[in-house]
Amino acid sequence: MLRVAYSWCHDRALAEDLVQETLARAVEKCDQLRESEQTEPWLFAILTNCWRDHLRRQRPHDDIEDIEESLYDTGVGPEQSGERGQIVDRVRSAVARLPLGQREVLTLVDLEEFSYAEVSGILNIPIGTVMSRLCRARQSLKKDLIEFDMSAASESARLRRVK
Repeated sequence: MLRVAYSWCHDRALAEDLVQETLARAVEKCDQLRESEQTEPWLFAILTNCWRDHLRRQRPHDDIEDIEESLYDTGVGPEQSGERGQIVDRVRSAVARLPLGQREVLTLVDLEEFSYAEVSGILNIPIGTVMSRLCRARQSLKKDLIEFDMSAASESARLRRVK
């Protein structure tokens, strides 16, 4: 849940608060859960409601500059770590630029591996909306990341010519 909350808000402290609020609400309303195998989608539905409540209370902000995460393995050299960090930053940045609805659906389907029906229940939207938002999000990411690859390749080619 923390990973999804973080991908939605890009603020670790806020994501932790959202998860804590989600779990507190879940404990209060645990008698409403009828099927134990539906616990995970039920919790994510509560997380979605907490996130929406937060958005109602405050203006959302997408400050990518504040993202902190450890990207380094002990077995990876500095050049590979730098390249990997750039790729991760580029993907995060592209996801952050998606509209909120697309970002929510993308993270639930692609990162958390929920089915379309589960995402429909979590976000309380029709399955068709889940599919269309996911399609648009993936197309947008593909376009954004391909443009990045092309610009990086052309800059690399220019550098080689100078040498």
